[in-house]
Amino acid sequence: MGMNVSEFVWKRLSSWGLSRVFGYPGDGVGGLDIALEKAGEYMHYVQVRHEEMAAFMASAHAKFTGEVGLCYATSGPGAIHLLNGLYDAKLDHTPVVAIVGQQARTALGAHYQQEVDLQTLFKDVASEFVMTASVPGQVRHLIDRAVRIAHGKRTVTCVILPNDLQELPYADPPLAHGTTHTGIGFATSSLTPESAGLHQAAAVLNAGKKVAILVGAGALHATDEIIAVANRLGAGVAKALLGKAVVPDDLSFVTGGIGLLGTKPSWDMMKSCDTFFMIGSAFPYSEFLPKPGDARGVQIDIDGANLSLRYPMEVNLIGDSGATLRALLPLLEQKDDLAWRHRIEKNVAAWWKTLEDRALQPADPVNPQRVFWELSPRLPENVILTGDSGSVANWYGRDIKMRRGMKGSLSGGLASLGAGVPYAIAAKFAFSDRPVIAFMGDGAMQMNGINEMITVKKYWREWKTPHFIVVVLNNQDLNQVTWEERVQLGEAKTLSTQSIPDFPYARYADMLGLKGIYVDKPGQLAGAWDEALRADRPVILEVRTDPNVPPLPPHITPKDARNFLGSLVHEPERTSVVKNSAREILASVLPRE
Repeated sequence: MGMNVSEFVWKRLSSWGLSRVFGYPGDGVGGLDIALEKAGEYMHYVQVRHEEMAAFMASAHAKFTGEVGLCYATSGPGAIHLLNGLYDAKLDHTPVVAIVGQQARTALGAHYQQEVDLQTLFKDVASEFVMTASVPGQVRHLIDRAVRIAHGKRTVTCVILPNDLQELPYADPPLAHGTTHTGIGFATSSLTPESAGLHQAAAVLNAGKKVAILVGAGALHATDEIIAVANRLGAGVAKALLGKAVVPDDLSFVTGGIGLLGTKPSWDMMKSCDTFFMIGSAFPYSEFLPKPGDARGVQIDIDGANLSLRYPMEVNLIGDSGATLRALLPLLEQKDDLAWRHRIEKNVAAWWKTLEDRALQPADPVNPQRVFWELSPRLPENVILTGDSGSVANWYGRDIKMRRGMKGSLSGGLASLGAGVPYAIAAKFAFSDRPVIAFMGDGAMQMNGINEMITVKKYWREWKTPHFIVVVLNNQDLNQVTWEERVQLGEAKTLSTQSIPDFPYARYADMLGLKGIYVDKPGQLAGAWDEALRADRPVILEVRTDPNVPPLPPHITPKDARNFLGSLVHEPERTSVVKNSAREILASVLPRE
């Protein structure tokens, strides 16, 4: 019995090793829907509540597993909905294949219902490969190229399938002029730079007396190599947010995050180093890096387009982070003078005390930092963490001590609101025996999280363990933007745009048959986390937090200070803002003994 085109599509994707697809049905993919039902033995289908969530989940699946993510959607509005999640994957260099439906070939060009020029629409997000199938014999090479290019270039690709094509009988193309015959299998790549480049890099690094290392998501598989190189060079290690899990935070020389959400030790290290070593990162904010000319630079990236993009590097190496560092390590000299390392370690130790002092400051009713401070020592060894965009990312990035074996990610380059819960769902499907925790602001939870908890309700009993927690910081404020208005624009909080309605998140969990926990006093946090971590079903932990606790940057410029003071003139919540800001600043200046 032969296959039709839709059946071939799922079978061919399975042959590439793709075994899970996130999506939502529709008449534009009717043939694919029917074939997917038959393909249950080798293609696991996750039905989401909105196509954007399917793309977010495909992106997260690729980030957490290293595999190619896969999503699909119907024609017209369904395909359009995929775009935001696909841009998340594109901007974070994450391999995702999107399969989208289209109206019948005979209707195209007739201004037909749900007819959208998908080839043009997807041309930017899937710039490396987007193609519409016109005949069955074309489908094999379209699927093969989509997967191979997504994997090889770490990007988004798209195949568009008109619905009348989906149910036609499939046959391989004939061996004739005008056809092509593709095969399955990922290509091996050159993983290490040439010897000359390695020796040039070693010469720069060996000459440095104060080496600062910055790692990103491209180094997630190179933990041991990063630690070995840092110890050889007596260096400190800062982490871009997507690289939070590269090295554990319990190492004395790991300075933590960098940038607006970063730490003071990272800022101090970058501004004082004489040598800058950037590994597997495209961290965008150059103002947090050394001043050009103050430090010699070496960079490793698997994509040559990322080299010398943020800082004028002296030596640029194209290669896999782990393999390149293994080849480089024997060329590096052991630093004997460890004064630089000791200075970094002293700053890091003081910083963790500062964070604790900030977290324990009183607030009305709960200090958001304390939510994370109470959780951090309780984190299970193999936990997977997801963060959403907004001020919640500050506390995730700074106050959570990532230990070896943990995973964590979020929407990095796109910084899209609403990605935290779909990321967590994808993580739990990929590793259903591991606990998963999503950190959400109430704005992000209202945007996407509430709906995707229905997906959790639908599937959680299929997971090996029920340990899935969504913590919601309920402050009824779009908090990150509020603080940006105060500090960057010098304007008071705009209530009409920043205030959002209250919602009973914990009670909503109970309504779904999940578990809801509500906290409105700081003393309840420890017990609430213990209860959530041992729950026999997924949990929404709702914490009523104070929106006026400032997410202090690692360095306050005179302009930021002037803007903030100017914003207080018309600030509707001035008393609370001033009180909390004073407490946080004093906790930084006068840490507890």
